Amino acid sequence: MSNSKTLLGFLAGAAVGSILGILVAPDKGTETRRKIGETSGDLTDSLKSKFRDFVDSIKESYQNVRGEAEDLADQGASKMNTFKNEANNF
Repeated sequence: MSNSKTLLGFLAGAAVGSILGILVAPDKGTETRRKIGETSGDLTDSLKSKFRDFVDSIKESYQNVRGEAEDLADQGASKMNTFKNEANNF
């Protein structure tokens, strides 16, 4: 989780820096608003992409754990059947 916090901090810092840089620049109000809109759109797209990647990694982890749990359950059932058969043969 440390990497995600670092990434989020970096993105937040970049957003604040960009907005402050645009607001301090000597442009007309309409130009400044256009730049803010473009910057916020870029940041939104970036955050959406990072969130999709995060969700995909969670889904992949879930599928891996689920598969391992199913394999473990199958192994347990197999061993139980083996023990049953051995007990019935005595």
